[in-house]
This record gives sequence, structure tokens and C-alpha cells, in this order.
Amino acid sequence: MKHAYVFPGQGSQFSGMGKNLYENNAVAKDLFERANEILGFRISDTMFSGTDEELKQTNITQPAVFLHSVAAFKTIGDAKPDMVAGHSLGEFSALVANNVLQFEDALKLVSIRAKAMQKACELNPSTMAAVLALADEKVEEICAAVSAETGEVVVAANYNCPGQLVISGSIKGIEIACEQMKAAGAKRALVLPVGGAFHSPLMAPAKEELAAAIEATHFNNASCPVYQNVVAKAVSDPGEIKKNLIDQLTGAVRWTQSVQAMAADGATDFTECGPGKVLQGLVQKIFKEAVVAGVS
Repeated sequence: MKHAYVFPGQGSQFSGMGKNLYENNAVAKDLFERANEILGFRISDTMFSGTDEELKQTNITQPAVFLHSVAAFKTIGDAKPDMVAGHSLGEFSALVANNVLQFEDALKLVSIRAKAMQKACELNPSTMAAVLALADEKVEEICAAVSAETGEVVVAANYNCPGQLVISGSIKGIEIACEQMKAAGAKRALVLPVGGAFHSPLMAPAKEELAAAIEATHFNNASCPVYQNVVAKAVSDPGEIKKNLIDQLTGAVRWTQSVQAMAADGATDFTECGPGKVLQGLVQKIFKEAVVAGVS
């Protein structure tokens, strides 16, 4: 029996997030105030009473979800993870939970990542789409064919759970791919309301800036392995963790494969720390025997 702690990514935010933690837990309140200081503005105010529109901005969303997730984790007095993982942005929260990153350092990296991704989105108007009930191999095949035939960027970006895959790329490429996915039998192929093509080659402009920041940051030895998105296996070496964190920006989030690897390595209990319950649902779909819980 092993206990895995998992951390959500962008898209889990909501107005009022973290307010309860802030008002009822001294450890959480301290983290929120430290975050306000580091970021140079009161992100807590936006989290507690901002509009959905304000919270949707990448430079707000990413630090907000990270802060809420770490605060939730830190309120569990005796949390001793056997393994951790995070969905996309959530990987930074996971690296605080297994002591690889200090809270302050991780928050600074998340802020740099968010701003760099925002710039990349403005440089290349692009999008993502959710494809439901189509085999992963078929989705990958259609993405490759559309890219080869049109020269547009289209890739599989998020392997969320069996039968739920998100594709990422240029607006035109995604539109063509969605039509072909539906023709191939997908239940749905739906363009998502996101600002850009995350986890695709179109994020390359953001990679250099993030890589420089990550290389300049001290990473400690891990207290337990992190199952990283791009490799979907246990990683403990700080140098390897850095490389995978950089590659994640343009690489796929292999969440299905990560949860399967954690289960194969003995995980039976999964606790999601942070806003929402998205990962609890995904874990349950990937590994039906899992015992899932959440701390938010």
C-alpha cells in the first residue's frame, strides 16, 4: 500500500479558491501572504473575489492554482507521500511536496512560465481541442496526417484518461483535425476556450526563458519520486527532473500513463491537493481500484 499525492493544473481555478484555507489555517495564510509579496501584487484578492475572466488569464491562473495546491498540501499535518505527480502546471506543486523545490523558488518559476507561455500564445494564435471516445493511436495517426498534409502544427497534448485526449496546435490545423476525428468515430471533438496551443511545438518561444530560469534554480534531492508528465515514470535525480520540466512545455502530458505507472509501482491511495476534483475523476477512470480523496 503506497500513498500518492497528485496536483491539478490550469483549468481547475474558480472564484473564491483558497479563501477557506486562508481564513482557517495559519500555515496557509502565511503562504498566501508570502506569495503576494513575491509576485508583487495581491493574488489572494483575485483568487478570493476575482471574476472568472480575471482568473482565466494565464499569468494569474498558474500562480493561483499552484498556491492553492501547495497551501492545501501543507495543511495536511502528517503528509508523507510515497510518490507525487502533477498535471502540467501541477508538476511544480508536486516538486514542492517532495522537497525538490522551495515554495518561493517554485512560485517564481511558475510566474516566469506563465508569462513566457502568455507571450508565446500572443506570438502564434493557436488552440486546443478535446477528443472523446477515440483510441489514442487513432488520434495520433490523424494528428500526424493533418500535419503532414497541411503543414499545420497538430499534436496529441494531454492523455487525460482512456477515451479522453486533448490535441493542440494551430487554429486551422485543429479545425481540420476535429472534422477528421469526428469522421473517424469520435463521440466529440470540441475546441476548448484556451489561450493557446499548450504542450505543442508552438510553445517553443517560451522554452528558452523557462529553461534559463530552471537551470539557475537549485533543485534538492527528492524525498520521494515524482512521476513526470513527459516520461510517465518515477524520477528522483534533480538533473533529470530539470530536463523533464523544461521538455514538458512542448511535450505531451502523459497523465494516463503516469497513473498506470504509479499503480504498477504499488500506489493504492491517491489524494488530490488543490482546487476542484478533476484528477480524482481521472485517476478513478484510469485505475478503478484506486482509493481517491481530495484536500482543497
